Amino acid sequence: MGHGHDHGAGHAGGRHAWRLAVSFGLIGAFFVIELVFGLVSGSLALLSDAGHMAADVITLGTALLATRLATRPDSTGRRTYGSYRAEVFASGFAVLVMLGVAVYIVVEAIGRAGDGGEVSTGPMLIVGALGLIVNIIAMFLLRAGAGESLNVKGAYLEVVADTVGSVGVIAAGVLVGLTGQTIWDTVVALAIGVFVVIRAIPLGRQVLAVLAQHAPPGIEPGVVGSSLADIDGVADVHDVHLWTLTSGMHVATAHLVTCEDADSHAVLDQARDLLRKDYQIAHATLQVEPGTHRGCDEPGW
Repeated sequence: MGHGHDHGAGHAGGRHAWRLAVSFGLIGAFFVIELVFGLVSGSLALLSDAGHMAADVITLGTALLATRLATRPDSTGRRTYGSYRAEVFASGFAVLVMLGVAVYIVVEAIGRAGDGGEVSTGPMLIVGALGLIVNIIAMFLLRAGAGESLNVKGAYLEVVADTVGSVGVIAAGVLVGLTGQTIWDTVVALAIGVFVVIRAIPLGRQVLAVLAQHAPPGIEPGVVGSSLADIDGVADVHDVHLWTLTSGMHVATAHLVTCEDADSHAVLDQARDLLRKDYQIAHATLQVEPGTHRGCDEPGW
């Protein structure tokens, strides 16, 4: 009878779920404050940052939900890889939200160009400073998990962009206060929008690479195939496939053609150890074939 594989205990996103939860609470509470003061002050920089903060709330909530789904046991028997890809979809959603916020900021800034409306700098400085404190706390909370989980990384980049947004709000408040020119509010809002796009694009590329089942970053399929071919008793290697299921979970499949009189059990053990130790691939499906085997044709795709 078959059995599944439970990776949940070592799941990177699951280990950092509490960081997402605390950050979600902090930023959610601050979003309400910033939105109210943005409307009162009439500051586009403050409203654009509030819009980005709203994106943070959505992104963190989605990331937290995805983490719960990823660590949930499969009761259907049909999700043979579990629900780990939920985190990747959540990261993709974070990219779309970031780009949407950036477009909104740019459109609003262009619409206000030359408007010369009145901007109250007091609320901008107070809320900007408070937002900076909140974002720094959330940023340090998420930083520890950003290197391990693509899902946490998406949330972390959102908060980093918001931290820069808070600095921008403070800068806009100071410049408007010193010069009396409200154009600085629009300039800073545009700069925030550009920064958000710059942060979103690399994350989007990572998400697409995982969904397209590219080889994990830093691991070359040709090099892996050569390493497997160097194992004692292996005559040839073919059908090497490498991909990432979700952050920290790399998967491999390969066919190993053995020499005559080779110990297939020893070959299999060495191949699995090599993939685990040298390439951090803990889950590998390896087919060992004797050299006389002729039934394994190359697929047409």
